Amino acid sequence: MTGYQPDPPVFLLTSAEMRTSVGALGTLLKACVEDGAGIGFILPLGQEKAEAFWQKQVASVENGSAFLLVARENETIAGVVMLALAPQDNGGHRAEVAKLMVHPHHRRKGLARKLMAAIDGLALSLDRWLLVLDTVTGDRAEKLYPTCGYQKVGSIPDYAYGSHGTLDATTVFYKDLR
Repeated sequence: MTGYQPDPPVFLLTSAEMRTSVGALGTLLKACVEDGAGIGFILPLGQEKAEAFWQKQVASVENGSAFLLVARENETIAGVVMLALAPQDNGGHRAEVAKLMVHPHHRRKGLARKLMAAIDGLALSLDRWLLVLDTVTGDRAEKLYPTCGYQKVGSIPDYAYGSHGTLDATTVFYKDLR
């Protein structure tokens, strides 16, 4: 585990904290997918499947190959973002930003920006200075990332099925933290 501590309301979860938060994380994931978020799931998404996703992520947090930041409002997990370290020998300088989501009831409060600022600090604390991510083309997040310093690389058509079962393009971004 890194010694990095983000500024509240963002917190870095340990694997033990993550295990005890699987229900809340599942609720967040389910709400975001039901609201149309393109984060790897197709509707309908049951609570059990949403929790199973997070349960699988615990091992990555436990072994240090991924990290989970959460934004809290009144002790409720209102948003999350993951940092997955590149596992390749030649990728020790980079990481992927994944699963940025803010519960629909907690949007428009700056939590996504706070999570993205915290992910930069976390990455730098781990000597990772090149961040990559992708998002559904046309999604509201596509407008957010450039305002957080990300550069658009391009789009890939028909990349993945969206939450409603139709193929969506994805837009790829990167950020150099040096």
